[in-house]
Parts: sequence; structure tokens; C-alpha cells
Amino acid sequence: MARWKPDAPGRLAAAALDLFEERGYENTTVIEIAERAGLTKSTFFRYFPDKREVLFGGGTVAGLVAEGIASAPPTAGPLDAAADALDALGRTFFTADRREFSGRRQAVLDANPELREREALKRIDITAAMVEALVRRGAPSLTARAAAALAALAWEVAYDQWIDAGNSEGFGPLARRALTDVLAAGAVR
Repeated sequence: MARWKPDAPGRLAAAALDLFEERGYENTTVIEIAERAGLTKSTFFRYFPDKREVLFGGGTVAGLVAEGIASAPPTAGPLDAAADALDALGRTFFTADRREFSGRRQAVLDANPELREREALKRIDITAAMVEALVRRGAPSLTARAAAALAALAWEVAYDQWIDAGNSEGFGPLARRALTDVLAAGAVR
């Protein structure tokens, strides 16, 4: 086994995705994922508590969103700070080299209720991280919650567009446009 190769978590995620596509989520074991990645079961559990989590990357995105909000210009209001965080996600996480993997990942999630449920919980956690980061910047709690909810909705819209195989636009611009569309929809009476 090639244990010395770098990026064990990435290799495990790629192996899991391949196996979930080939055999289905329910028919794939942790041992099979580890073997496909050229690693051991104990290495798998060093990075992930179970096979479901291999596709969710821990708190990476929540941390990046919080950092993006914290690094927004001091004059940025809550919604602009959240939009800056979505831009940062496009530059650092939802990059062109991750688009194909993300689209494949979404197809696996869509086919499995347990994974859809975990994805919904992850999005709740990310929205909560946005709220906390906005409150730390001084936004009132209600304002922070509203801005985070709008940004989270824009993110979902942008993500669905970004993973579309026919799309080549970056996540950041898609998220900005989606946020504009969400705000415009809210203005309709």
C-alpha cells in the first residue's frame, strides 16, 4: 500500500465517491474505501468518524465562511460581509478543480436520504457560523440571522448552478448574482 502519498483525506473522499457511485452508499464499507485509497481502516478513522462524513469535510466550509466574514472590510454591512465570504469560498474552496467532484458528490447525496439529511445539517451549521461571525463584527443578532439566511439561500442557488456540468462560471460571481436575485425576490410584493 502506498501510505506515504500525501492528502489522505482527499484520497479517501475520492475513493468513497467512486465506490458510492459504483456500489451505492449502503453497499460500501469503510474497509473498501480505505483499501481503494491505498490506506488502512485506522487511517480512515483518523480523519473521519464514519463513512458518511467522508463526503462532508468536517467544518472546513464553516471555518472558511467565518474567516471570510471576519476579513471583510470594516465598513461592510452584514449582508456585504456575508457576500464577501461567499466570494472567498469561490476563491478557496469551490474552485474549478473541485467542480466535477462536487457535482458527482451532489448526485450521490441526492440518491441517499441519510446523506441528504447530513447535508441539511451541515448547511444549518454553516449558517450558524455566519451568524456568529456577523455578531462578532457587531451586527445585532436579528440582523445577523437575516443576513446569514439570505446568504445561505444565495449559496444554495449558486452551488446548484456551479455544479451544473454546462456551467463554467466561478462560484463567487454566481453567488453574488444569486444574492442579488434573492434580494430582488424579497422586494416583490
